[in-house]
Amino acid sequence: MTIAVVVAIAGSWLGLANPLFRLPILALLLPAGLAFVAVRAPSFHSAAKAGYWIGALSACGSLYWTCLPIHDFGGLPWPLALPVPMLMGLVLGLYTAALALVLRLGALRLPAWLFIPYCAGAWTVMEMARGTLFTGFPWLTLAAAFAPWPVAIQGAAFLGAYGLSGLLAALAAALAVYGPVSRPGLVVLVLAAGLFFLGNRRLAGPLARDGAFHVTIVQGNVDQSRKWEAEAEAETVEKYLELSRQAVAGAPTDLLVWPETSMPFYYQDGGPLSRSIREFAARSGIPLVFGAPAYERTLGSHILYNRAYLLAPDGLTAAYDKEHLVPFGEYVPLGDILTFVGKLVQGVGDFRPGQAGTPLPHGSLALGTLICYEAIFPELAQKRVAAGANVLVNISNDAWFGDSAAPRQHLDLALLRAVEQGRALIRGTNTGISAVIDPRGRVMAQGGLFTALTLPCPEVPIMSETTWYHRHYSLVTWGIPGLLVLLGLTALLLPGRRPGSRFGT
Repeated sequence: MTIAVVVAIAGSWLGLANPLFRLPILALLLPAGLAFVAVRAPSFHSAAKAGYWIGALSACGSLYWTCLPIHDFGGLPWPLALPVPMLMGLVLGLYTAALALVLRLGALRLPAWLFIPYCAGAWTVMEMARGTLFTGFPWLTLAAAFAPWPVAIQGAAFLGAYGLSGLLAALAAALAVYGPVSRPGLVVLVLAAGLFFLGNRRLAGPLARDGAFHVTIVQGNVDQSRKWEAEAEAETVEKYLELSRQAVAGAPTDLLVWPETSMPFYYQDGGPLSRSIREFAARSGIPLVFGAPAYERTLGSHILYNRAYLLAPDGLTAAYDKEHLVPFGEYVPLGDILTFVGKLVQGVGDFRPGQAGTPLPHGSLALGTLICYEAIFPELAQKRVAAGANVLVNISNDAWFGDSAAPRQHLDLALLRAVEQGRALIRGTNTGISAVIDPRGRVMAQGGLFTALTLPCPEVPIMSETTWYHRHYSLVTWGIPGLLVLLGLTALLLPGRRPGSRFGT
């Protein structure tokens, strides 16, 4: 039992992006170990306890980087910052504890041929709940571990990332519970081969694109500790303008993308800095996407927004205000009650969520915008494409997290949105990792960390065709939990058996 717990935790850490060594398939040791322990534990209580510590410790290890912004930019000493990933793990462990109970019930009562869909549904619902409750935190999605292997993630175009996670988890769990030399083991082999065949077929097939364009991402690598200083504003603007001048002189460009809050001032106020950006767009004839804080005046106060602008060469602008904000980073939840709690990182103030998520239009482009960690939420990318987006743009600033696993994990999660929605995704960041991803999840261009660079990418596809997942989003979102409920009721109605009578313990 103890070995299974350790293996599950280690597999989770080594399967997801981390600073030492990564092999995506090792992530499957997490659901395998969790199922093994849940079934062979002497009681439901001990199964929940083991499941809790598997989830808590694996989350703590993978999210170790959450202490960095709180110490480096929030001003908290290490003794107060270091417990943050531990506290997050203690909360996230509750989800795997509940999952262990559900898996134990199904394994002891359901026939083997029903356990695989039951397990798939249980894991999917667990990830859905983790991505929804308490503002949602779907960072540890199992399918994201396989982002470096495009052939393994094509199922997301049909099941979504959560559903693909559930299927992968079920295959691993079935092997752990019944063994590879068994009828369920044969089913696992067939399903795995089917996923591989599907992946290869989709990757080999042509894209039904409506056109293509050339994009250039500008990664300024602006020092986060100086970013909001008033005297650094002109320096930051000039750095981005100079990099952009060099970029458009050296490569054909139809769209320029600057990162989230790349302009650390209120562009809407006008003034010399805003004018220099407009003049550049007019002279170059190239539309520009960039981030800046924004505000709206109210009676006696202001409402602040984290905004993305699309500036056309003729001076016309469209804008999108971030709708899913980072708790304690961009706002304080229950701020009227938790008056003693402040934001844990620096910035211009407390933001409010925006409302409209319509694409930013320019010519044949309809840019579905996702700011920062909005890219980790499947429902937001679904909304953008449903509103008509034919390209996804994710502008972000991961400078908070240093040279840790966070920027790599963030990229993996954003990549899943491209596959789910069948859209190219342009990811522009301040310090990296900037990238362009095609609608099949293949990286077309990628930059490095903590370096100023320009990243040109030609022939980025424009798509209007939608994926099966997009067209049947409601069916997937509600159908999988419905299947779990149906199978769960079946398990409750069937007579129980001792674990040893079924699994040789």
